[in-house]
Amino acid sequence: MTENLPPCPTCSSAYTYEMGALLVCPECGHEWSPAAAEAAEPAAAQDGVIRDAVGNVLADGDTVTVVKALKVKGSPSGIKAGTKVRNIRLVDGVDGHDIDCKIDGFGPMQLKSSVVKKA
Repeated sequence: MTENLPPCPTCSSAYTYEMGALLVCPECGHEWSPAAAEAAEPAAAQDGVIRDAVGNVLADGDTVTVVKALKVKGSPSGIKAGTKVRNIRLVDGVDGHDIDCKIDGFGPMQLKSSVVKKA
């Protein structure tokens, strides 16, 4: 490894690798050029909106769907992919958790916007 590579813009996977002039994500198969990623990253940080895993803009009160299974500390089962979460609140959370919500069967918790998709 010659340098740190950026995470995948689609699924936020940290396992990206270089293949020729492109960066590739082995988890979702997304391919992009490093120049496009550098140009898009500051724009996303400047507009201050919270986007889901697909890129849709999220707002308070939206309904979202969890796109991948999540482990929950203290619970023998986690949150399954496809679980609908209603009436979300956008917050400035800790460690990237920017959605505050209540999930049936689990109670109140915070989620990252990179693991949900607007329903």
